[in-house]
Amino acid sequence: MAQKEFAPEVRIDKYLWAIRVFKTRSDAAEACRTGKVQVGGFEAKSSKCIKAGDVIVVRKGPIRYQYLVVCPIDKRQGAQIVPQFATNITPQSELDKLVAPNETLFLKRDRGAGRPTKKERREIENLLDGFEMPLEDDWDEI
Repeated sequence: MAQKEFAPEVRIDKYLWAIRVFKTRSDAAEACRTGKVQVGGFEAKSSKCIKAGDVIVVRKGPIRYQYLVVCPIDKRQGAQIVPQFATNITPQSELDKLVAPNETLFLKRDRGAGRPTKKERREIENLLDGFEMPLEDDWDEI
């Protein structure tokens, strides 16, 4: 691998794009603009420069991902070498939030049981009555 040059400080939107937290740099800038990115407990604008040792908190949906900056970079890297530049330090309690909705939203039916009968369908509707999953934009209000 060729020797790469690393900057001591990098814009946070470039860094989040480079370590593949966001698919595009404009998505990273938008997250900064809407207050979904924090550095050191404070909201960060996309022009905020980060350095090694900083902890970045990114809110995506109900999860607050935390990353430790190992080495600031501004060029997009392959997924396999991203751990050289950032460490995911998200607590397990946050990651468990990804599993919980899947357990409650889908009812298990035996394979081959066919469609629910009218009585079963009504029971399912009564169980789920009034239950709504918030949209992506609704997480800002929480």
